Amino acid sequence: MNRIQIFLVEDDPDWIKAMTVFLNAQEDMMVVGAADSPEQAIAMAAILSFDIVLMDIQLTAGRLDGIYTAAEIHELKPQAKVIMLTSLADEFVITKSYTAGAVNYLEKTRFKELPAAIRSAVLHPGTMEVLLKEFARLKREEQLRGLTPAEREVFELLDEGYSHSQMEKKLFKTESTLKNQINKILKKLGVKSSREAVEKVRRKGIVRQKDKS
Repeated sequence: MNRIQIFLVEDDPDWIKAMTVFLNAQEDMMVVGAADSPEQAIAMAAILSFDIVLMDIQLTAGRLDGIYTAAEIHELKPQAKVIMLTSLADEFVITKSYTAGAVNYLEKTRFKELPAAIRSAVLHPGTMEVLLKEFARLKREEQLRGLTPAEREVFELLDEGYSHSQMEKKLFKTESTLKNQINKILKKLGVKSSREAVEKVRRKGIVRQKDKS
């Protein structure tokens, strides 16, 4: 029998140890890795193979950095399911979790429900995937609604990976016209580069917090 492979992201080493023992005791589950910071989680996600991520929402005290970490991992491994674990029962946090691509949200005090939640996410994802896909579409439209039709056309090509020269030819625009439109797109999305614009929209507006200097 193929075991469900689980990746733990949690800053509390005692919780990692306890959950590893608890989940490995399930005959159909195996913890394949654990990370204790956003940076380590993203680096490990790029090389690990896993079916489920159990993501702590607060990897740093006072910050909801597990949410943007979930969004980045979801972009790296869209086939993996994310279950958010937290001690926060807050509507805003729950909504943000689903925006990041999580398929479930569980308070840590209910950890005994984890095996059932994991099996459901991996074996019966249908209804939730439909809802999340529609939610993602609505969040994308929400972010792009301020763009004009011409700007939206340019953004879609940026999202598809077109270079500026390729866009100039495809859209029959001059370099100055295209540059002007891209600058307007960046201003409206609140970013500094085309790459940041694409990343922000793909991650549904959830981006890594910048540390204040």
